[in-house]
Amino acid sequence: MLAEKKKHIETVVQVAEARSQAGLLQDQIIRESWMRCVHDHKLDPTRMQEAIILPSDRVREHKDQLEDFLHIARHGVEALYHHVAGLGYAILLTDSHGVTVDFMGDIQLDASLRKAGLYLGSNWHETVAGTCGVGTCITTGEALTVHLEDHFDATHIPLTCTAAPVYDPAGRLKAVLDISLLTSPSDKTSQHLALQLVRMYAHKIENAYFLHHYRDQWILRMSTAPEFLEVSPEYLLAVDASGKVVGYNHLAEKLFKQHMSTGLMGQSISDLIELTVNDLPNYLAERPVDRRALKIHNSLQVVFLSVKWPARRSMSGAEESTTVVIPAELKALTQGDTQLEKQIARAARLANSPISILVTGETGSGKEYFAKALHQSSERRDGPFIAVNCAAIPDSLIESELFGYAPGSFSGAATKGRKGLIQEADGGTLFLDEIGDMPKAMQTRLLRVLSEKEVVPVGAQRPVPVNVRVIAATHCNLESRVREGVFRDDLFYRLNGAHFTLPPVRERKDLSWLIDRAISQQSRNTCQQHPLSIDAEARALLMRHRWPGNLRELTNVMDFAAAVCVDQMITVGDLPEYLVNPDLNDPDSPLIARDLSRHGKQAVELLGELESCQWNVTAAAQNLGISRMTLYRRMKQHGITPPR
Repeated sequence: MLAEKKKHIETVVQVAEARSQAGLLQDQIIRESWMRCVHDHKLDPTRMQEAIILPSDRVREHKDQLEDFLHIARHGVEALYHHVAGLGYAILLTDSHGVTVDFMGDIQLDASLRKAGLYLGSNWHETVAGTCGVGTCITTGEALTVHLEDHFDATHIPLTCTAAPVYDPAGRLKAVLDISLLTSPSDKTSQHLALQLVRMYAHKIENAYFLHHYRDQWILRMSTAPEFLEVSPEYLLAVDASGKVVGYNHLAEKLFKQHMSTGLMGQSISDLIELTVNDLPNYLAERPVDRRALKIHNSLQVVFLSVKWPARRSMSGAEESTTVVIPAELKALTQGDTQLEKQIARAARLANSPISILVTGETGSGKEYFAKALHQSSERRDGPFIAVNCAAIPDSLIESELFGYAPGSFSGAATKGRKGLIQEADGGTLFLDEIGDMPKAMQTRLLRVLSEKEVVPVGAQRPVPVNVRVIAATHCNLESRVREGVFRDDLFYRLNGAHFTLPPVRERKDLSWLIDRAISQQSRNTCQQHPLSIDAEARALLMRHRWPGNLRELTNVMDFAAAVCVDQMITVGDLPEYLVNPDLNDPDSPLIARDLSRHGKQAVELLGELESCQWNVTAAAQNLGISRMTLYRRMKQHGITPPR
């Protein structure tokens, strides 16, 4: 490989110095790119640069600039990946600067893909990476394949990269869709099908974004083939109420550019085709196809037209504001934590999106609260919210619990069968907590639910359609579990339509507000005449604590303090002992080792019951036949504190 790289460098130098065209006459685009790299970008062909991967905060900045677009483009990226899964391809979606903002590839090849730059955050702009699929596509604005030795940098000559541009509704380059291989056949024509696929999906993404962006305008869909007019139109125009063009897709720009000297934007549709704004309702979908043919002005070309009504208009006819209003349910999750507020603003945009959502964060950080708030903020709020803890259901029961079963499908089955939790969530939201612990056999069946929108109960012959929005959560690293072979990569990508990471309590800037909220909740729960309060010393101690159990630990601490405090005032003496004297509570040593003999038999029995219930205070109180508040008081009396 070293000899090949040296030979490649010599070829690039010769071409750049115009001493040789070295067999590149058949590919002028590559030759011109090499010349740009040397003379315009000042790149050194002898320098072999490893892939540039931007840090996560920089990647987030690039992704934030494309927030709405990315959620739409994700469907195209997924669909393209499913076409080529198992063939070694990685799919990259970059912004117009060449930075990869979405990525799908075989996670088993994670290290190799990252090293090669086929990874999230990689920078493939021609000015830094030289001739390559993404960078040269950005420069030329055309779909192309950069194959093996076509690359400028010798580091990249094992790769083959095929890229196509995605334009915004104003005709500007929005993104680049790229499909790449770590190794490939030597013949460049082997990538011809890849080129057609990437062109097709770039066009689909572009059109989907166009239809979303101009959903409140008249949209003209045109095609040269009437049979494909409704399913895959080639040309799109958006016009306002006066009939002026306000947007167009890239193919429409190319079509009309042949027949006019000025740009499309602002043109009247009557100057483009044999149509006035008053004629638009006559071309709705119900009109027969053979009566929708129109001729383009100044040409003999005929197109078939279908018109889509504006989705919604204000009473004055003006477009409604696109400002995102954050629903009260989401807004109530924080008060002053900047990072979480950014996550909530993103979530508000996705409240009514059909894409699946993955929520990660430490145990107890509020993943289910977040999922419920998202559900209550959506159009599905009147439907059910079904929460499933995938780690809590035994492997032998998870199939029937999730998917349900038909009558008589197994011994002990109910005679009428039973709906599974997925069907119970129909019309609402299915929250899958600890998704990383789902058995692999069930992952395959869940993937079918997500992709086909149907579920097959155990023992049933026919699938049942379901309409569910899936929100999954986990505290573990799902990518690591994919690499370990215990979690399916295709399910990971399907669940990861949008990813939210919740901060741990120790990093939150609104901790004091969280404490006050927990105290207020306790006041409501205990129905006291006077509300609970907390003194400054106790608050300061809580503010210093690291909260390894996060919101769940905070709730438990407030439960304990509310049960034992006097005159509704929480003081340091009312807090669990491990908070006041952390050195006395080594989390690595068994709690039973503490000497409770001086407290008598009741203390030992109480501790034993708590440990047998895994410190579930409610369950322990029920087993002992006492109230939870009484149990807390006895715990304080005997100096018993829960483990961290």
